[in-house]
Amino acid sequence: MKAIVYRRSGGPEVLELVDQPVPEPGPGEVLVRVAVSGVNPTDWKFRSGGGAGTPPAEGWQIPGQDGAGVVEAVGTGVDAALVGERVWIWEAAWQRPWGTAAEYTLAPVRHVKRLGPASFDLGACLGIPFLTAHRCLTVGETMPRHLHAGALTDRTVLVQGGAGAVGNAAIQLARWSDAIVIATVSSPEKAQLAMSAGATHVLNYRDQDVAAEVRKIAPHGVDAVVEVAAAPNAAVDSQVLAPYGAVAMYADDGGAEVTVPIRPNMAPNTRWQFVLVYTLPAVAKAQAVEDVATAAIDGAIRVGADAGLPLHYHPLADAAQAHRDVEDSVVGKVLITTAAE
Repeated sequence: MKAIVYRRSGGPEVLELVDQPVPEPGPGEVLVRVAVSGVNPTDWKFRSGGGAGTPPAEGWQIPGQDGAGVVEAVGTGVDAALVGERVWIWEAAWQRPWGTAAEYTLAPVRHVKRLGPASFDLGACLGIPFLTAHRCLTVGETMPRHLHAGALTDRTVLVQGGAGAVGNAAIQLARWSDAIVIATVSSPEKAQLAMSAGATHVLNYRDQDVAAEVRKIAPHGVDAVVEVAAAPNAAVDSQVLAPYGAVAMYADDGGAEVTVPIRPNMAPNTRWQFVLVYTLPAVAKAQAVEDVATAAIDGAIRVGADAGLPLHYHPLADAAQAHRDVEDSVVGKVLITTAAE
């Protein structure tokens, strides 16, 4: 099989296209013929490592946490009925060498979910963005732990950065759950993407007073903020939170440290929550996987330009450019297609 590997940390140039034997699944594992691999910021961050030249734990690493394809074989202890099933994969390369940037990958059976009739493109986009968004929408004091149609009725959500992959996922999941969604963007083009994702209201933070406009829409404040840039947005978030509202911070765009005003957050008992998908509590992650899988099979979430998430395709041999695109913050979702599709 063909696979992308790196044997030392560094820039995109450390990625190599190699031939490897197709692996056999061990106990509790499945072998998946990968159709599409999703590329996320953590892929290039893991590849960059703590210092240039550092080898991965196993001496080699196939990147790619997210992907979609067909189960080809199963190991002992796994239901043989999975063979032939279309599935999506999450956290394939977390503390394992077998990522999704390959024609085949090995994954623990607990890290694959049936995809049903949904496209492989959608499946490759579900893992990190949608699981992160689910956590951001469910950590608040007044927010449910389980998302479904009607779960967020009478709730208002502010998505800071509505044109990004996690922002897009948050908008879609929140609207599926019947929330009012306010999204912020930096340009008219990104405003159109947020609207296509389903945002109820879109604000351009470059030429609008976000706090004032949010309070016009939600006089009592917002119940949850999905936050990509807490450092520059902390003051605004503090002004728009409803009593018991929560800010879920999943990235450090715009600064690595955040300063939160104490008094404006004390009286309403607000919560500021850090979110990293890999280390979520097991119960929360399991619920996120189930809810996202249900939304995908039900056709409630989508990808592509008409869903506010343009797709950018690269062949497996062009994985280095795919990583560069994500590192350069291309708008939309970067996907790697494989020869085994």
